Amino acid sequence: MPDAVVIGAGPNGLVAANLLVDAGWSVEVLEAQKEPGGAVRSDRGVHPEFVSDLFSAFYPLAAASPVLARLDLAAEGLRWSHAPSVVAHPLLDGRCAVLERAVDDTAAGLAHFAAADGEAWRTMYGVWSRVGPDLIQSLFTPFPPVRAGARLAAKLRAAGGLRLARKLALPVRRLGEEEFTGEGGRLLLAGNALHADLAPEAAGSGGFGWLMSMLGQSHGFPVPVGGAGALTAALVGRLQRRGGVLRCGERVASVVVRGGRAVGVRTAGGEVVGARRAVLADTSALALYRELVDEEHLPGRLLRDLERFQWDFATFKVDWALTGPVPWTAEQAAGAGTVHVAEGVDGLTRFAAQIAMGLVPAEPFALLGQMTTADPSRSPTGTESAWAYTHLPQRITSDAGPDGITGRWDTREQEAMADRVEAQVERFAPGFRALIGARRILAPTTLQAMNENLHNGAINNGTTALHQQAIFRPTPGTGRPETPVKGLYLASAAAHPGGGVHGAPGANAARAALRSHGLHALLHRAQRV
Repeated sequence: MPDAVVIGAGPNGLVAANLLVDAGWSVEVLEAQKEPGGAVRSDRGVHPEFVSDLFSAFYPLAAASPVLARLDLAAEGLRWSHAPSVVAHPLLDGRCAVLERAVDDTAAGLAHFAAADGEAWRTMYGVWSRVGPDLIQSLFTPFPPVRAGARLAAKLRAAGGLRLARKLALPVRRLGEEEFTGEGGRLLLAGNALHADLAPEAAGSGGFGWLMSMLGQSHGFPVPVGGAGALTAALVGRLQRRGGVLRCGERVASVVVRGGRAVGVRTAGGEVVGARRAVLADTSALALYRELVDEEHLPGRLLRDLERFQWDFATFKVDWALTGPVPWTAEQAAGAGTVHVAEGVDGLTRFAAQIAMGLVPAEPFALLGQMTTADPSRSPTGTESAWAYTHLPQRITSDAGPDGITGRWDTREQEAMADRVEAQVERFAPGFRALIGARRILAPTTLQAMNENLHNGAINNGTTALHQQAIFRPTPGTGRPETPVKGLYLASAAAHPGGGVHGAPGANAARAALRSHGLHALLHRAQRV
């Protein structure tokens, strides 16, 4: 019998398992899919000569994560690669806002939109340089972040205090208007905010857009050499080398609870896997509390609060094997790993508004990855392994476009939506569709079938909006990994601090389990060796 059972071999589950074995626990990880990784996987399913990332692809939060840094995954063979430029947002007239690797280069480009905007970007980055490290540390520790929060508070006072807090609470449209005269800086902030389900007019979207933009400036948007699966392989290799056990194709059907304590799990095949000390669940909150744990073990208030749980946007993704580079009208977009495809901030607002009304957007905002540009190993020289995803309503009421998409996601609807995404890219890159050698469509239902945590393709395990963050995540008063069942911990992005590949929810859950047995200090000593 292992000391701990971890449900799910996504990045958070694997991080949790690694930290537990570092502290001397025996750990068994059970994964329902045939391979580990959750939303961090790659394959050659589009074309045998092209590596495609199935879900996530760029990892600024991983690059900044103190959790992953302490695991020293480079020792497991993990290497990172960067595109020449970080993010580009082209416009139809050929202009392009570009987040470059160097702050002075970003500033120089933004100055072409408005002369004062280069210095405005440098000022914004200067604030990040002072508060960013402590902000990251605060985000990636259990709530409330007492020690890191105290350091951050001191830095915030020096960086403007309440005025900075006000800026971060702003909608990203307003933040962009206050900080920049021209379109360039506004585009970078707003496009990065919509990596989550935050409309340009949503409170707090300014803070998220600022965070992602500043992470891109300080750490880039790196990719694992060889594909996203290389990050998973490093986590799995580290775990197994330290004695951890991983079993794939083993779906957990329920958590076994006795005397108010989690004592193991039961698989779909009927096997009971006991746990001496803890069960950690890298699952959605709804799966844990509605499917895996019998409601008799849960307080009624939690079950009622779950009725108000909000998923983030659904996702639709298309992977391509391109016979040549994307022919952007705005040539500066060619060197960026990530390209935001939308007609300005107003286009982003129209897109988000249609989703809020339950409509399939007529002109989808496409977040496009040029993976060979970021990592030349992904496809043959002169070609491009690329993808784009867009967001959709969780519940579709109508189609703002001409195709009558209802959310059935039969072959006709999948093809129509993929064509709509490609038509949007074609507007900014005439000739794009002629370069498509092969494509793969991943509809919301397909994404969920490949990873049950991605409800209709929801990539953040719950909305990023303020009402479901920190002490409100996943429900009010549950911002920490502990659950109402002793020895059971929520270790997924459904817990604080939420989505992104950084490992913090898994690390928080592992530390909570260790702390309950007086072993938290042991983990720190083990990771210093």
